[in-house]
Order: sequence, then structure tokens, then C-alpha cells
Amino acid sequence: MHDFPVQYRNISSYLWGDSLRVILHSDLNAFYASVECLHQLDIRHKPVAVCGHQELRHGIVLAKNQLAKQYGVKTGNAIWQARQKAPGLVEVPPNFPLYMKFSQLVRNIYLQYTPHVESFGLDEAWLDLTQPGMTLEQGRIIAEELRRRVKEEIGLTVSIGVSWNKIFAKLGSDYQKPDAVTLITPENYRSLVWPLPASDLLYVGPATGKKLARYGITTIGGIASTKPALLHAWLKKWGLYLHTFANGWDKSPVQPADSVAPIQSIGNSITAPHDLENEDDVKLTLYMLSESVAARLRSHGFRCQTVQISIRDTGLGWFSRQQRLSRSSNLSGEIADAAMALFCRHYDWQRPVRSLGVRGCDLVPDTEPEQISVFLDEQQRRKQQALEHAMDDLRTRFGDAVIKRGVLLTDPAIGLVNPKDDHTIHPVGYFAHGVS
Repeated sequence: MHDFPVQYRNISSYLWGDSLRVILHSDLNAFYASVECLHQLDIRHKPVAVCGHQELRHGIVLAKNQLAKQYGVKTGNAIWQARQKAPGLVEVPPNFPLYMKFSQLVRNIYLQYTPHVESFGLDEAWLDLTQPGMTLEQGRIIAEELRRRVKEEIGLTVSIGVSWNKIFAKLGSDYQKPDAVTLITPENYRSLVWPLPASDLLYVGPATGKKLARYGITTIGGIASTKPALLHAWLKKWGLYLHTFANGWDKSPVQPADSVAPIQSIGNSITAPHDLENEDDVKLTLYMLSESVAARLRSHGFRCQTVQISIRDTGLGWFSRQQRLSRSSNLSGEIADAAMALFCRHYDWQRPVRSLGVRGCDLVPDTEPEQISVFLDEQQRRKQQALEHAMDDLRTRFGDAVIKRGVLLTDPAIGLVNPKDDHTIHPVGYFAHGVS
């Protein structure tokens, strides 16, 4: 993590011995769709889109192959839009276990070159090749070798960026697609990186991009040349992060492949199978999500001290709220009650609810002693803990559907949702590597 404010007088901060660090960022091209084309040879010469579950309202394109891209199909398109753009489009459901298998096969190749391989989702990874005498040009040569091996041994194409820091290496992997290597050096980054749109920089999302544009900043170079004090005034600490990124000053290390960062929070979110029109609908969904979060807390050996909810309405407005618990917990009922209280306190029902999320934060080990409360029935709480552990054992042995709360049977559509298995797999966060 960076210390702020950040000021660097020269490039020496990025030296390893007498040389710059050599960092690669590898991005598997159209990963989900490419794996499906390998797995189903009869579709490899057709436009293919991996699509979410329409009945659960995840009916969007998650990934597309090169042929579908040539028709104008984009990730995030509704399925009906993709069909209009690409006649004969082949739609396949996501198969995450298969993608994880292929991801590991590629990762095994990377590990032959360095033990410092840090995943960024299933399809991206940073590699640190730094060693005495290693140059960025040598890093480029190794990147070309990796690109060739992944294609020949696995059947997938990969784009790789090579630079002296993780941020520029990622920009390099995005610079040319598919199947390419881009080298970004201290000599060329001003001409390659700075003219790029500000939105190409990691963590410049739509809202941040619009805010920067209001101040006349539309490129990465514009971010780099803006005074840090101004960026901090506009964007708080994120402005300082972005200034560091844009100038190539990021010094964050590539984590070893076997490192496990501490879990900081555990959560689940879901797009409801139908709009949630009242508090009863919301209660069902929050209880379902809280049960998943509580089970995952117990499986990792944690209790949470804070409960956070996120809400997205049918107008796609989004916000989150959180509250600290009077006592740390990994019990579904206590987490659900806190989540429901948050919802009732903060949602005004101007629109129906499209999606909900529940997250347990400020985690503590469940072995940590806790103060017994005179206001709670401790015996009843111990019984509830024993019951939920028994439910965990049953689900481990017979599957998650073996036991459900009776309240979920009042709405079959919501009751059929499995938040543990149905949620989308997202990339891990840059600042929270390994957060569950």
C-alpha cells in the first residue's frame, strides 16, 4: 500500500539493485469464450457469447469470441442486443469450474519462470521476473516466449504488457489485443501511456471519469500533470492513487503465488429473479444472502463486527450502508436482522429493488474471547450456533439445497437461488488481494 502524499525525485525508487524491476501483466484474450471454443470444437468457427442466466436476470454477455466481436457484440450487451448484431450467435452458459481448470493450466506455465505470480481474476496475472542483470528488453523476449507457449500448449491466446511497475504492465496488456506483447519503458511511456483516455487507467470508472472530465482532464497524461493537491480535493485519497499510477510511480510488489492475503470481508450479492416490490420480498432475499455470508464466515473461522448492505434499484441507482454490531457474529439470523434494519432505515421505496448485497466486515477470529452480555440469552445463542454448524455439515455432505429456511418457500423464484453458486466470479481487488 502506498504512503501519501507521494513525491519522488528520480527513478531510483524503482530500481532493484542497478536495474529496473521487470513486471509482466498477462491477459488471456476473450477467456471464457475461448475456453468454450476449445471445449466444443463444433462452435469454434461461429460467433460465440458466454451469457448469464436469463431467468435469473443475468441475461447479459459475459464474454465473446473474436468473431462475435467483429459483429459488434460487446461484453455487457443484453442477449437480445447480441442476437441482433450477430446472426447465428451461439450462446453458452458460463462454466466456471472449466475456466478455473484452464486458468490453472496457464498459471502452471507462468510458475516455470517465477514464483511471483499474482492472479487478478481468472484470466489475468502479474509476473515479476526481476533478477540481477534482467532488463526490460529481456522481459519482452520472455513475454514473447510465454505468448507462444500458451498458444501452442493450451490453445489460448494472450496479450502481455512489460514494464517496470504493475500499473503500466497492465496498460501494456490492454494496448494491443489479441495475441500481442507491448513494452512500456521509462523512455516511451509518455508517448504510449499519457495520450490514452483517462478511463484506461486502473480504477478510473465512469463516475471518476466524468468528474475528471468536468475539470478538463480526459487523458492519463492529464492526470499525471495535475497537482496532487487538486486531485486530492476532487477525489480524496483516490486522486493521489491515480496520480501515482499515471506517473509510473506504483511500487506495489507482485505477490508470491503461494501467498494468501488476510481476508478482510466476506459477502454475497445477487440480482433478484424479479423486482423486489415490498419489505417481505427484501426480507426473503436478505435472509438468503445472510445465510450464505454466515456460513462462509464460519467456514473461514471468523465473526464479523460490522454488517454492510448494498442496494441497486430498477433505475440502476446504487448505494451502500453499514452498521456496527453490538457483538461480533457469524449467525445468519443476527446478520440478517442487522441487514434488514439497515434497509428499512435507509431505503425510501421510490423504485423497486433490482439487486441486494450483504457483507460481513471488520472480521475477528471466532476463537477470540468475547464478553458475555447480560442482555442476551447466552444459552439460546449457543443452541443457535450448534444448529447452524449442524446445517453446515449437512450442506457439505448433501449439497446446499438439502435444507432451507421455511420462509424461502413463500417465494419459489427467490428460494431457488443459490447465492453461493450463482454469484458472478469477479476479479480480486488490486488493493485487497485475496479478499473473499
